[in-house]
Parts: sequence; structure tokens; C-alpha cells
Amino acid sequence: MTILNISLQAARNIHLAAQGLLYKPRLSVDHQAINDTISRMSLLQIDTINIVARSPYLVLFSRLGCYPPELLNQALAKGDLIEYWAHEACFLPRQDFKLIRHRMLNPDNMGWKYRPEWMQQHAADIEQLLKHIEQYGPVRSADFSAQSKGASGWWSWKPQKKHLEGLFTAGKLMVIERRNFQRVYDLTERVMPEWDDALHGLEQQQAERLMLDNSARSLGIFRPEWLADYYRLKNIPLKSWIMTELDSDRLRQIEVDSLGTMLVHHSAYTLLEKARNNKLKATHSTVLSPFDPVVWDRRRAEALFNFSYRLECYTPAEKRKYGYFVLPLLHKGQLVGRIDAKMHRKQGELEIINLYSEEGIKVTAGLLTGLQAALTEFAQWQSASSVRLSGAPATFREVWGLGWEITQRE
Repeated sequence: MTILNISLQAARNIHLAAQGLLYKPRLSVDHQAINDTISRMSLLQIDTINIVARSPYLVLFSRLGCYPPELLNQALAKGDLIEYWAHEACFLPRQDFKLIRHRMLNPDNMGWKYRPEWMQQHAADIEQLLKHIEQYGPVRSADFSAQSKGASGWWSWKPQKKHLEGLFTAGKLMVIERRNFQRVYDLTERVMPEWDDALHGLEQQQAERLMLDNSARSLGIFRPEWLADYYRLKNIPLKSWIMTELDSDRLRQIEVDSLGTMLVHHSAYTLLEKARNNKLKATHSTVLSPFDPVVWDRRRAEALFNFSYRLECYTPAEKRKYGYFVLPLLHKGQLVGRIDAKMHRKQGELEIINLYSEEGIKVTAGLLTGLQAALTEFAQWQSASSVRLSGAPATFREVWGLGWEITQRE
């Protein structure tokens, strides 16, 4: 079989299409759109930093535009989504409970997320907590008072917080909703009454093969070494899985300019054909979260988009190159820059503390228009009435000035 050759930009476009980031979002968003978007990505990583918008809401905004954030909360509360450790802490489609159940049943393999010695030492209290939930219903960590405050970290949590997190990792409890973004826990048997481990459970290898397929589908196009990171898989028979998928035409090898041999998932074959015929065009400009699947694997982002990126919020201020919470900027199929931003909610103002364009990116009128529209929509979504530009290259300031006012949509 002849191996196809496509351009680097075509490969980027296939990946962005698989992720739902190639075209401008639809005009209206409902519950199904939330579920479909998360299913398309397979995972929606959770992070609590709230300098602009919390990451899971922002990842959805990048794909859906100005949607009501409460739709995500409702999807979890309705049971359309579950929460567990996947890439990291993530929302997943309910039907993917079967993929991560084996992790719950072997919590000792979950590293820092589960402390068996703690669970053993406090077995009586933990059993009492489970009986309390069984009798009185769901609980939050906030329902229990802290006994003392210590240094930050897992071991400074109040005992009930540690109990709840251990029970969550061990699959005895699940998150049924988030109140003020705090987890609300209930018994797994009440959350998943239809589930039976003996009937529905998968062996670890079965589950991991399905995870690999999800990863390949959500990436669209990839190098083999990019797959395992998606669900943080370890010691998997990747080569044999790839050979099996190639033999069954569920994967195809192609050549990509400057990147060499890559693989395309069968769900992206139509995209591949469009890319070959130069009919797969990127039109979307938006702001990405640092925890967006497009950039959470830093090596993949650098190889595919020539975008060197790291999150610096955990780096001392004096050692930061770009800023505390820096957001990549996507424009028509390329990562063209990044912003260090902050949402001033009381003032209704989105501040662009600094904007940086990528080396080699030509700042055209189209790029300026596209990014200004993207930043305006980003601000509107957060109910801001203005954007303030505190720092940016001269080419941006000449057109944007010190910022702009926003006319809110009806």
C-alpha cells in the first residue's frame, strides 16, 4: 500500500478537527453538546486555579464559545459524567466507568492519590464515615470542621478529607456534584446502581486497549509515544496493539512533512482525505487552557505546533518567563502566541497582563482581527465589559491601543 504524504499544517488540522477546535463553534449549546464535546476529547481535566476561568469550563469554552458554565455542573449532577483519576483528575463520560474501574479496585497502585497505611490506621473511623453517608446521604469535606491547620500538602488535610479522598480513589465513593467547585461524595452503589463488577468489569489489559483507542481517536493523528500519556498508562504493550490495529485497518501510517511517520485513527480517515485534497481548513481563533488536551503533553505540542510551553504558576515569580497562568492562543490552525491574563470580576474587566506572539508568526490584519474577536468573546463569556491591554508587542498596541470596551450580547 502506498503511504500518503501530507503537510505539517494538514496534520495539525486533522488533530484540531478531532479535538473539536478546527471550526468556529455552533451558535447554541445544550446538555448534549457538553456531553458530545467531552466524549470527543475522552477526558476533561479538572483544575481549580481561578485567575481567569477554571480550566474545565475554559476547555469547553474553547470548543463551544459563550455557553452557560452551569451546563457542566448539571451534566455531573445528572449523572451524564463521572469524575476520577484518568489523565489527572478528570470528568469522563458515564459509560467509561468500565475503563477506570480496575484502578479503583487496585488503589495501592495509584501512588500519592491513595495512602494504604492511612486507610488501615483509621479503618474504624472510615467505616463510621461510610455508615454516616449511607444513613444521611452525600457529604462534602466542608461538612466536617478542621481540627488544626498545618503546612500545605496531602498530610495537612483534616482527617475526614483524607478519608473521603481515599474512599474516592478506592471506588467506594464517587463525586455526584460540585458545590462551589467542592466535591460532593456519595456511595458508588447509589451513583452506579446498575453496575456489577462480576458482570460488567474489564480486565486491566482490556480496559487499557480501549483507553488506547480513545486516545488515538481523540488525537486523530499521532506518534506512538504520544498515546500512553493521554490516560497516563504505564508498561503497556503498545507495539503489539499498534500492529493489530494496522492489520485491521483501524490505523494507517502516513508521512508528515518535517515530522516523519505518523498514525491516523480510522475515525479520522475522512479528515485525512479532505486534508489530502486541501479541503480541511482551520477557521477558529480562541484561547486555550494550560490543561487543554492540545497542549497538556508539552512534547507533543512542541513537535506538532512548534510551541514550547510550560505552566509557570508553580514556579517562583522571579523565575517565570511569561507569567503566572499563561494561556495559549490558537488562530486558524496554529498556536500563534500566549497571554498572561487575569479576570477582575468586581470591575468586570479582563486584563491582558502580557501578550506574546510566537517567533516566526507574521502579525497580519487577519491575525489581529481574529485574536481580538477571540479575546472579546473570552471576556464576554465571563461577563466582562472591557478588555485592558497592559502589555503587548507594538504591532498589537498600534491597532488595539490600551484595550477596548465590549457590547454585551442580548
